[in-house]
Amino acid sequence: MRPAHLLLAVLVAAVWGVNFAVIEIGLGHFPPLLFSALRFLVAALPAVFLVGRPKVAWKWIVAVGLVLGVAKFGLLFVGMDAGMPAGLSSLVLQIQSVFTAGIAFAFLGERPTPVRLLGMAVALAGIGVAAADEGASGPLGAFALVIAAAACWGASNVLTRKASPPDALNFMVWVSTVPVLPLLALSLLTEGPARDLAALRALDWQGAGTVVYVAWISTVFGFGAWGWLLHRHPASTVAPFSLLVPVFGMTSAAVFLNEQVSGLRWCAAALLVTGVALTSLPPRSPTHPLTEGASLQRAAG
Repeated sequence: MRPAHLLLAVLVAAVWGVNFAVIEIGLGHFPPLLFSALRFLVAALPAVFLVGRPKVAWKWIVAVGLVLGVAKFGLLFVGMDAGMPAGLSSLVLQIQSVFTAGIAFAFLGERPTPVRLLGMAVALAGIGVAAADEGASGPLGAFALVIAAAACWGASNVLTRKASPPDALNFMVWVSTVPVLPLLALSLLTEGPARDLAALRALDWQGAGTVVYVAWISTVFGFGAWGWLLHRHPASTVAPFSLLVPVFGMTSAAVFLNEQVSGLRWCAAALLVTGVALTSLPPRSPTHPLTEGASLQRAAG
């Protein structure tokens, strides 16, 4: 990989890691489901008019939009709003690689290798340590919501593998059109129109900046650059850079949000990153299609 491409891969990981701190700040301005809806609205417009027609069947765009956009991001934003720390969220979400492998085995018959099984066990041990740490200092219900978000992310990875989008940016922009109305409807039903209107009326530069960051920088730029790298390098070369996301996530949360990182949390981070690294290793046979497809969505918040 050229130095410029290597730097771009690190930049994307940094953008996705810092994204969790930005989400935390944004949740101080918006109810979580409204914030998630605004993320996808701004990501889709005006980009949807610039990327051309969808390059995969609409059934895959709708399926991924509902599972990834509504379920995964809805659960993540609600979980963080309920008290799940930004840095820990960036770490725990990486368990999605275990869910991806498990769902692919259950529905596609793709048997994990012994090394991947070991990686899954190590990653699950990391989740156990993180849960013990969070149980001592924070709400386990919020922790469970982020675990559920990771499971939905795993399901969306398998759906993306089936869709096999030839253009990651085109696919992500069109996927972003799907969650807007469902998330707005859920926000109105659960968060209430009065709370939503109050948040929009109180919109300031910081609140607008968080929406722009999570929509254009994290979603449009992040996925576009990641897809560009995947078109030029094997997924096995690009995907390991996603392991830097929780590093940037925990560091940025400590710097910008003053989140404390306990010894148990560092232990959980070491186990999770090691487990995800083992789970992400491609088999020695020709490139595994799931690795190529799922790596498009492996790490971002």
